[in-house]
Amino acid sequence: MPSWARPPTLEHVMPAKDNYTPHDRVTEREAEGPVVTHAHHKPRRRRGHRLQRLNERIGLRITQSVGTMWAAYVFVALTLVSLPAALSSGNAIVIVAWIAQTFLQLVLLPIIIVGQNIQAKASDARSLATYKDAGALLEESARIRAHLDEQDKVIAQLLEQVRDLKPQISRKTK
Repeated sequence: MPSWARPPTLEHVMPAKDNYTPHDRVTEREAEGPVVTHAHHKPRRRRGHRLQRLNERIGLRITQSVGTMWAAYVFVALTLVSLPAALSSGNAIVIVAWIAQTFLQLVLLPIIIVGQNIQAKASDARSLATYKDAGALLEESARIRAHLDEQDKVIAQLLEQVRDLKPQISRKTK
């Protein structure tokens, strides 16, 4: 009889005990925490040159100042100062240049930054939710793993009982 046609023996029914080792990413994830935008805006410590850290702080401070609706209102007022001169010139190129180079650039810059800040907050919320979901899944998989280990023990006990009964069954069927 070919090997594939023979019924499995009891020794082949239970797989070998699995020696579980957690994936390296699990411990990394626990140490790192969720990735959020505000954590990346903090000036880096101990890395980079002092001048680089200073530039990062200045850039961050300016971005935080300009990226507000109050800055947009100030820029609107500032651009309106030069509007009468652009209109009184009567030159279409000067008027278009004022609209494109003065009004749009100055006013849209802070508004775009405000929009990006709102998007970053939404991204942070998604990142935090994903982090919590991953933690919940890891916890659930650990529970499932413990449950499967308990099932393996019960199945092993049942197989042992079947092994013990096998000689008795063989005698009775003869």
